Amino acid sequence: MFVDEKGKFVSPDLMIAVLAHYFLEEKGLKGKVIQDIRTSKSVGEYIKQFGSTMHTWRVGRAYAALRLREIDGIYGGELAGHYYFRDFYYSDSGIMACLIILGILSRMKKKGISFSSLIGNIVKYANSGEINFKIEMKAEAMERIREYFTSLETPVASYDFDGYRIEYKDWWFNARPSNTEPLLRLTIEADTKEILEAKQKEITKIIAK
Repeated sequence: MFVDEKGKFVSPDLMIAVLAHYFLEEKGLKGKVIQDIRTSKSVGEYIKQFGSTMHTWRVGRAYAALRLREIDGIYGGELAGHYYFRDFYYSDSGIMACLIILGILSRMKKKGISFSSLIGNIVKYANSGEINFKIEMKAEAMERIREYFTSLETPVASYDFDGYRIEYKDWWFNARPSNTEPLLRLTIEADTKEILEAKQKEITKIIAK
C-alpha cells in the first residue's frame, strides 16, 4: 500500500497505472496488462498512451496469476494491492512492486513531479471504494440490481465472471459476493460525485428490500 507526500492513501488499483511508466514507457514492452473487475476506469485509459490494452479479470491471486500466464500479459494488479509480473514467473511480489514503484517515484521527483501530482494525472472519476453490505441473499440482491439498471438503460459494457460489472456512459458499478462471508461487496465509479451519490442511494434501497 502507498501513501503520498501529503499523507493521503492511494487506492492500490491506481498503482497499476503508475507501473506503466516502468514496463511500458521505460522498458518499451508491448502487450496486455491485467486489472481486476473493481479497478477504476482511469487506469485502462491511462495506459493507452503507452500503446497497451487492459484485460479485466476476476478478483483473487489464484485467478489473476493464472490469467496473466494464459494471455502472456506483461504485468497486472488488483484493488487489494497484489501486483503480478511476467518476469517473476507470472506471480505476485510485494517487494518487487515496491522497488519498481519507488524507482518510478524517484525519477518523477527529479523531473519535479510529486507523487500526488502523478496520481492526480491518473484519477478522472469519483469512486466509492469497496462498500460491504451484510446480507444472506447475495445472489438475489445482485440480480435485482442488475435487472433494475439494465431495464432503464442499455449498458455500454457488461461483465459477469465475478458478480456483475455493468458500465454506462457516465458511471459503472460492480456488485460481487464474498466467498467467505455473508457480504455483498459494491464498488461504484462515476463522472461526478453527484452521480456517484445518487446511484449509491438507489442501489442501497434495492439491497435494503
